[in-house]
Amino acid sequence: MLKRWQRLVKSLHNKKFRYQEGLFLVEGEKSVVELLTPETNVQGIEVEALFYTPKFAQEYVKYLASFQKKVAYSEVVTQEILQSVGTLQTNDSILAVAHLPQNLPFDRADEMVLALADIRDPGNLGTIIRIADWYGINKMICSETTTDFYSPKVISASMGSFLRVRPYYCQLDNYLRENFSDSVYGAFLDGKNIYEEDFKAHGIIVIGNESNGISDEIAQYISHRITIPRFGKAESLNAAIATAIICDNWKRHILFHKSYQDRKR
Repeated sequence: MLKRWQRLVKSLHNKKFRYQEGLFLVEGEKSVVELLTPETNVQGIEVEALFYTPKFAQEYVKYLASFQKKVAYSEVVTQEILQSVGTLQTNDSILAVAHLPQNLPFDRADEMVLALADIRDPGNLGTIIRIADWYGINKMICSETTTDFYSPKVISASMGSFLRVRPYYCQLDNYLRENFSDSVYGAFLDGKNIYEEDFKAHGIIVIGNESNGISDEIAQYISHRITIPRFGKAESLNAAIATAIICDNWKRHILFHKSYQDRKR
């Protein structure tokens, strides 16, 4: 592996250099193959370079030529080199250097989006991206203090879902004020029981900080304060787990309501 590529790949572990270079890392067979497949790379993220092992080349021999056509540079490397320049402790397949998408606002049509208020843990963010993808939510508004969507740990934890969920980083309280909606949901200890909430099909679900929940600056723009009932003694829920519970109840309510309306016709 050329020295200049080794230096570049290692520099992309750091947020400063990711945004300076306009590039980020995608590691591991599943995520990179989805990145190189148009049907799963919904955002159309472009790839600059590929570094893969002989094992990967053998397993994907039928597709390797088409993969190589999608990039400016590709090279076969050893597993040891792949692991020395990447962030994964074990990677015996492939690493890609991809172009960062632009941070642009999006039109919020009749759909549900997630708003992340100060999510700091990369593992939580990656898991929340997977949850959003699972429930068909493909837009995510992130506070400026939320960890970087394109950090290696987040990308790895998202298991390819970063390709189908689009983030927009902004000052979240300003965004909520300027895009006022009567369907903004957020979890609080004193909220309405989530099982009794009459969810709308479109709106915003706000997910708060892992330790401190939703701040007062954000809370003032939440129209529906909900709570996940506690039946045991645990003090709190992990942010990603809370996201899954809220999204599941939202989707189940919408599907049940649609099914009920269909039966009435």
